[in-house]
Amino acid sequence: MSASFSSALVAAREAASGQHYPQGALYVVATPIGNLADITLRALHVLELADTVACEDTRHTQQMLRAYGIDKPGHQLLALHQHNETQAAQTVISRLRDGQRVAYASDAGTPGISDPGARLVSAVARAGLRAVPLPGASSVTTLLSIAGIASESDTGSGFVFRGFLPSKSAERAHGIELLAEEARAVVLLEAPHRIEALGSALAVLGQRSITVGRELTKQFEEISTVRAQDFRAWLEADGNRLRGEFALVLHPMPVTGSEPEDLRVLTLLLAELPLKSAVKLAAEITGQSRNTLYDRALAIKNAAD
Repeated sequence: MSASFSSALVAAREAASGQHYPQGALYVVATPIGNLADITLRALHVLELADTVACEDTRHTQQMLRAYGIDKPGHQLLALHQHNETQAAQTVISRLRDGQRVAYASDAGTPGISDPGARLVSAVARAGLRAVPLPGASSVTTLLSIAGIASESDTGSGFVFRGFLPSKSAERAHGIELLAEEARAVVLLEAPHRIEALGSALAVLGQRSITVGRELTKQFEEISTVRAQDFRAWLEADGNRLRGEFALVLHPMPVTGSEPEDLRVLTLLLAELPLKSAVKLAAEITGQSRNTLYDRALAIKNAAD
């Protein structure tokens, strides 16, 4: 065990062992996205306590566990990834019914967001068994936390998680057309071998800002905010920028100086119609996203109240 983590497992036992960890439960465990120091004390304790650790890649997870001083024999590790998730979920359910504590960890980050885990949790719920979330690292929230998007727009609160766009150019272009209509922030993920193609495709969004996170939490982490039309040039300015995993935040649609037409139409309709009817009609008139208009309508109603 690395000396730098030798006290982490001891601290985890002291801090988390007094809590209740029911048997026959699935523990969904977030793991670091790059920096091993980003593990939580409760995650360490549960990974040590678990009768079975289900994971995307048993070799990767075994290496991670050993870095913290946790040594699981091979029969306690179960491969569960995107290609066998439905079938392996039945093995997990069988072990849960036998009273085992099963921890599930994807290769990095929080399971079920962009990684496998959602089908597993759904199957466990259908079986009438319990799933316990252990929060922790996620590339989505990591990048959002420093993108600074809160004050840039009042066209819609929150964000949309889109993940990986399609790999085929025509489907990707259609996906970006939909992004152009989304007023809220959008989180994207991309692999290094496709990042240049994504950079070219995003150029149609023009001046809209993108915060790029490359190799988040790792030694060569790089975070920068550029205009969509300049993203490809930013990538090409340094060969190292084509390496590593990417998370991107497309910033909210900027607010124009005058009141947008869709907002004016929505405000007029809200004065005469119920909220849902006003949103439906405003979407038909303006062509704007119904979800976006609904968020705006709620904001207008809350302000009036």
